[in-house]
Amino acid sequence: MDKKIEAIVEIGGKPIIERKAIATGILSLNKESFEAITQGTVAKGDVIQASTIAVIQAVKDTPRIIPHCHPIPLEGCDVNWTWEGLNLRCTVSVSAHYKTGIEMEALTGVCAGLLCALDMVKSLEKDVNGQYPETRISDIRVIEKYKNEE
Repeated sequence: MDKKIEAIVEIGGKPIIERKAIATGILSLNKESFEAITQGTVAKGDVIQASTIAVIQAVKDTPRIIPHCHPIPLEGCDVNWTWEGLNLRCTVSVSAHYKTGIEMEALTGVCAGLLCALDMVKSLEKDVNGQYPETRISDIRVIEKYKNEE
């Protein structure tokens, strides 16, 4: 059976326009991890600072991580961390002027940031059996996608 697969979607004819995307997600932690992060006592260092760097790297490297994403000349990336009880929320906003959407960059940034935060506190999250019964990464979603077609 012959099947043609468009390995990279053709965007050459699309106009360059302003684009923005905002994505968010949550890392649910135990009280010990919450206290260690907020008090700055995590053995691996400043969780928010390191995880913000992970977000930025992931946003920039999205085409290397997600095979069908086009390299996009990003113009901005904002990272916001908030606590909702014992839940750490990461919200990432990215912007660019380009031919294709940038929601995958925002989503990839959120995922990498939350994974980095978890990696830094995983020793605090383990139960007596070495498992993570309460730890969750969840609610990853695009909040907003914007394109200015003027």
